[in-house]
Amino acid sequence: MKRAVEASNVHPDATPHTLRHSFATHLMEQGTSLRYIQQLLGHHSSRTTEIYTHISKNKFENLRSPLDNIGI
Repeated sequence: MKRAVEASNVHPDATPHTLRHSFATHLMEQGTSLRYIQQLLGHHSSRTTEIYTHISKNKFENLRSPLDNIGI
């Protein structure tokens, strides 16, 4: 992992935990249920998973209200 991080010049503080966090975030951005992510990560509490994954700013900005779909 250390050699890969050094070779990438992306983020010098990346760790295996960084990969785990990125994995969870990408699953969430693809629409995977938080419950499934919780199971995959081995968390007993959904609170742990909620803290562990962050909301992508890009996805958040593109949220639409269901009321937007009513053709009024």
